[in-house]
Order: sequence, then C-alpha cells, then structure tokens
Amino acid sequence: MMVETTQDNKELLAEQVSSLLVEPLEAESVVLAAGPRIFDTASPLRIPKLVGSSEPGWIGEGELIPEHDVQFDEVKLMPTDRKSVKTLIRFTNELLRQSTIGIDATLKARLVNDVARKLDDAFLTGDGTGGSVTGIINQPGVQHGILDAAEPDSFLDAIALASAAEVTPNRWFISGEDFINVRKIKDNNGKYILESDITSGTTYRLFGIPVTATNKLTAGTAVLANMAEVAVARDTNPTVKILDQRYAEYDEQAIRVTARYDLGLLRPEGVVVLGAGSEPDPAGK
Repeated sequence: MMVETTQDNKELLAEQVSSLLVEPLEAESVVLAAGPRIFDTASPLRIPKLVGSSEPGWIGEGELIPEHDVQFDEVKLMPTDRKSVKTLIRFTNELLRQSTIGIDATLKARLVNDVARKLDDAFLTGDGTGGSVTGIINQPGVQHGILDAAEPDSFLDAIALASAAEVTPNRWFISGEDFINVRKIKDNNGKYILESDITSGTTYRLFGIPVTATNKLTAGTAVLANMAEVAVARDTNPTVKILDQRYAEYDEQAIRVTARYDLGLLRPEGVVVLGAGSEPDPAGK
C-alpha cells in the first residue's frame, strides 16, 4: 500500500486536513475550546428556535383543552457571501532540507496559531462588515452590564442578569489586563476570589464559572456566556494545499490554508456583555 505524501497529493486529504488544522484549531482557539455548538455545513444554515408560546392552563375533566400558539424564529449562519480565513506561508527548499527540527511541525503550529488568532478576533469582536463574522459582543439581543474589574459585585450582577433570563452561564471571557486585576482581589477572609482548578490544568474559576483570559478583548470588556447558546458554523471543506511550483523561480514552496466559519447566538439573552456603561462599546469606537 502506498503512503500518501505531499509530493503525490498536493491537495491534502480530508483526514489529513482534520489532523493538521481542524482538530488543533479547536484546542488553540479560545472560543472553539470553550465548547460552542458546532454545525458542519457546506451551504447556508438556518437553525430554528422557539421564541414564544402560550401558557398551559388548568383544565378540568371533560373540558376543552385550548390550542397553544407558538412562535418560531431562526438563526441564519454561513450566508453565501461569508468570507473565508485564508493564509499562505512560503518557505525555501533549503529550509526544508536543512532544518534541524521538523519543519512540518513548525509550519503546523504556525498555521494553527495564525488561523486561531484571526478566528478569535472575529468570534469575539467582529463587526460583521464586508462579509466577515459578527462577534459575540456585537450580536443583537445580548444583555449588557457594567464591568468594574476591582469590584466583585459587578461580576455577581452579571450572573444575576443571566439567572433572570433562566440561563446557566459556563464561561467568562476576560481581557488579560482585567484578569490580573481580578486575580488580586481577596474576600473578607483574605482568600482570592479567582480560584484555581487543579483538576483542569491551569484553569481558573470566578464564582464557580471557568475563566478564559484573552487579549482579543480590550481592558474594561468581559463576556459571560452559556456556550451551549453559541452556534458556530464550520464549512465542511477547509483546504490545505502544497504549492510546489508557484514559487519555483525562487526555489521555494508554500502552504495555503482556507477555512470558513460563522457565529450566531441561539439565545442572545444567554450572553452578558460587560463594559464601562450599560451599553458598552468594547471595540472602543
């Protein structure tokens, strides 16, 4: 049986693409690693959701049971004009031959890191213009609260907003600067309110909810979310292609990556965006 190589197969197989890009990307991206609901799709996706219904009543024996009206809406993801994340890395054939470490491992790490950073920018703060993704903080219908990184009650107020919407949040996204400020806060007993979870590596919990620190959010902005209400559409055809002739005159090769994603909220009230005011402007515009 012949072994598939990049020389024989310039367009990598789906299984190779998955192990090279898709699976590592889910671990590297802070949003994908937080456990959103991922939908694989090659075309526009419409996810129905129930937005309202009539209240059940107390009905006696032999009495007519009234019909209930229900109202449906839908989350539309991956429109035809949604753009892809694309990157291309060139490298010399000398580097390929003379590298003292596996160049394939280095390129893999670089590719995953580049795509993950671009996706997290879009997933968290994207403005949705020009065919790009609308990020969590700019999604319509999310709840808003005030963030004071030195005041624990502002985080409790966010949890209260989620609870009032009958949402059980399971993830904080906090900027790196605010994370350090929160890390310094102690309760009346001198115990840090940000607890480390030794059962999950270097995970931290704030009031029992896991915390993800990210430089994709500016200081003064945080997100509290139930990630089960965050839907990510992933194109079923990401590609990784070896370009061994395009730069032949330079004695170079390249790897080209394309990946297409989209994001929406199944229940916008399941997300609380915290900022300096009741309607924060996280992008600082």
